[in-house]
Amino acid sequence: MRRRGWGAAVVAVAAIAGTLVVQGIGDGDGSGGKGKSGPIRTSTTTAALTVAADGTSARLARRDTAPFSLLGVSWADPAAHVTGTVEARARSTASGAWSKWQRLDGNSGDGAQDASRGGTSPAWFGPSDGVEVRMSGRASQRLPEDLRVAMIDPGGGTTSQVEPAGFVMDPVDPTDSADPVTPDPSSEPASADPSASESAGPPPAGETSAAPTETATPAESPSGAPTVSAPDSTAPSASAASAPPAPASTAPRPPIASRLDWGADESISPEAPGYLPDGKIKAVVLHHTATSNDYTCAQAPAVIRSIYAYDVQQLTWKDIGYNFLVDKCGTIYEGRKGGVDRPVMGAHAYGFNSETTGIAIIGDYSSVAPSTEAMTSVARLAAWKLGQYGVDPTGTTTLTAGAAGPNYFRQTWAAGAKMTFPVIHGHRDGYNTVCPGDAYYNLLPTIRTWAGGPVEGLTLDSVTGDGVSGTTVLTGSTVTLKWSATTPAVLVRQYDVLVDGKVAATVAGSAGSAQVDLAPGTHKVAVQGVHQSGWAAVTSDVTVLADPTPAATDATTPAATPTTTAPTTPAPTTTPTTPVATTTPTTKPTTAADRTPPVFSTKPNLALGLGTVNTTAVPLALKWKATDAGGLTEVRLTAPVAKTYGPTVLSANLTAKPGVATTWRMTAYDRAGNTASASVSGTPVILQETSATRTGTWTAKSSTGYLGGKSYGSSTKNASLTWTFTGRSAALVVSRAATSGQVYVYVDGVKTATVDLKSTTTKYRDAIWTKTWSTSAKHTVKIVVVATSGRPTVTTDGLVYLK
Repeated sequence: MRRRGWGAAVVAVAAIAGTLVVQGIGDGDGSGGKGKSGPIRTSTTTAALTVAADGTSARLARRDTAPFSLLGVSWADPAAHVTGTVEARARSTASGAWSKWQRLDGNSGDGAQDASRGGTSPAWFGPSDGVEVRMSGRASQRLPEDLRVAMIDPGGGTTSQVEPAGFVMDPVDPTDSADPVTPDPSSEPASADPSASESAGPPPAGETSAAPTETATPAESPSGAPTVSAPDSTAPSASAASAPPAPASTAPRPPIASRLDWGADESISPEAPGYLPDGKIKAVVLHHTATSNDYTCAQAPAVIRSIYAYDVQQLTWKDIGYNFLVDKCGTIYEGRKGGVDRPVMGAHAYGFNSETTGIAIIGDYSSVAPSTEAMTSVARLAAWKLGQYGVDPTGTTTLTAGAAGPNYFRQTWAAGAKMTFPVIHGHRDGYNTVCPGDAYYNLLPTIRTWAGGPVEGLTLDSVTGDGVSGTTVLTGSTVTLKWSATTPAVLVRQYDVLVDGKVAATVAGSAGSAQVDLAPGTHKVAVQGVHQSGWAAVTSDVTVLADPTPAATDATTPAATPTTTAPTTPAPTTTPTTPVATTTPTTKPTTAADRTPPVFSTKPNLALGLGTVNTTAVPLALKWKATDAGGLTEVRLTAPVAKTYGPTVLSANLTAKPGVATTWRMTAYDRAGNTASASVSGTPVILQETSATRTGTWTAKSSTGYLGGKSYGSSTKNASLTWTFTGRSAALVVSRAATSGQVYVYVDGVKTATVDLKSTTTKYRDAIWTKTWSTSAKHTVKIVVVATSGRPTVTTDGLVYLK
């Protein structure tokens, strides 16, 4: 029997179609959550959706409701997914206006092992008092049974200003407001995807107001060298004997708001926390909550309380799924209980929870990048957690799959498989979800470097003197150096001014300039940035001629832009055992020693990719490799869309419109600001099944899910379809279901593959097999029905080729 966290008063009314259900729990002391430190009261209103007679659509008609801010839709079968659409809109209590329709992800993450219900990911609307919901299955798919809308009011109460970890010098968002805001209706949630063992939770409970206190930042030495973090002030909800140790970290601990800070009502999740079986975190999985970006930072605790209530009270997980959450101002919040400094088992990465920790940025980052503050906090938190276990944030790791599954890139594996991931990776790398959103996923190389070093984009902007003679700066006995870097200052331990290769001055990582005194004569000066990991980056040298009594020069002579020389990469005297990375200005200086541009050793090339094909988007794989002897900084895709990739990224999954010639242009940048450009063009063409040469028996099928509304199906052994085309890549497009069979694929008369169309979920227009050639030529692709025992039928929807 599940333990229940009931308070003093309970109101519950059974749900029937079209009837609202209000559930509330008092906090047990009659305070109503006002003016008191403790959990904050929440309340939930539920309503049953009215399902159409054929079971393929459902809706909740527009109506007034009790106040709420977040909603989700749940159903009886925790293993069921909705592959159609789920949309909701709400009426703002502030303006009285209805929002645009906001789409909810139809899969909250494949459910927890002991969950009693499945559901969508939730959507945040802000304070609202009206609701409307509509659902539809894909094609003829019936919707799950017992559909309910849960509308959650996160409650009121005051919260203290918790210091954002991203910028310790400026913790308050100047635009932050407690006023309600209208949500972004275009926000499209992605799944939270838990997989840890869960217990069904108690019925909905209330919360009382909290006045949280700020978690102290661990002390740092004047030089910026990290010190060991103090033990977590939030004790795990388990005995000290059962909880694993909290090892010291090699990286400083950032400020973390506790569960008390965001007002967690611990009575609704009384189960003891779980911990990783081996007691060691091997990787960090990054997420977005996909709830909406239209929240103020003062509302972030309310968003978290709402997600917590939905996860526990509606989906019946034992706790919130994420280990940590970060708001757009950079404040880090403790998620799942058990101790922020312990290896707590989360429910965020299906099949890979037992060796990872999960960090979610609050918001939807499918098309909008997270704020610098949020990314900085994620990097600091990841570095601290990985530093507890000696794991390099920039490296790779091998994880053991706890369950079979596919990822977003159509890679599949069996339970027990050994899978290689970047130590810091996106949720989509280990599960078939768009999480953490395209815009955020493209920035993961930046997160890794910020977390693990070295200092990036370090530029010696100026060396101030009395004039310039050729490439030499003329100065007196004192010289001022100014620099900049793209790595956030909070992740930089210190900056060293190097004179003739030796440290002459050391300043904090937040500094951008320093003065040094020079002996008469010629010197080489540079700046070295030391990352909190110990890695150092050094600018190119600038030659300075110091003369205590220099000749008079024009007072208007500008400070010299430093010229670069080939660095000798000296090891810093303060960190003699750490490797040193050299860097030059990110913008090309007036006189540069490195004039050699990067090289595309592998020119950009296109191939058809796996995934869903439609009349506006065909999946493509763009691959390249750029190199530079002096150090590559990034590769930018400039057309037809703008994206930036880290120096180690060699491919990207994109889409192109069929029948339209598209040119993909790329520019590579090195550390000296030199560039090289390259491009590739291609036109994806859809050949429908009607254009193929047929043998055997094929039956035409009609559905809006098929390309052009029609497809061919056959269960006749050796029935075949053959396409002939001139191109350099091809992809077979099919429809898939649990009863689908297999086909043999022949390319230019040679059998090359046996493709199984079976899928646990129904899929339409699915590019399931591809073949790519180095040059364009005439080819034939033929598929032959295997007539697999028990599931002989195959349904094909055409062939796509790239010309």
